[in-house]
Amino acid sequence: MKTILKTNDPVLLNYAEALLKDAGIAAVVFDESMSIMDGSIGVLPRRLSVSDSDEERAREILRDGVGAAELEPQGK
Repeated sequence: MKTILKTNDPVLLNYAEALLKDAGIAAVVFDESMSIMDGSIGVLPRRLSVSDSDEERAREILRDGVGAAELEPQGK
């Protein structure tokens, strides 16, 4: 799994996840339950990850949909 997006913005996260789902790419959100630990104030970022084989296509879709500045550097 490769993390391609890390954010505290739930709207951005949901939008990115929907873009990937519409393209047929399965994505997993990690650290969603961590909001319990930080008191639901959104301090800890959530991570959107895809399989290694879908990484390039997912990055291309999200570059167009949410902008390259939002993406995690490749290779992380």
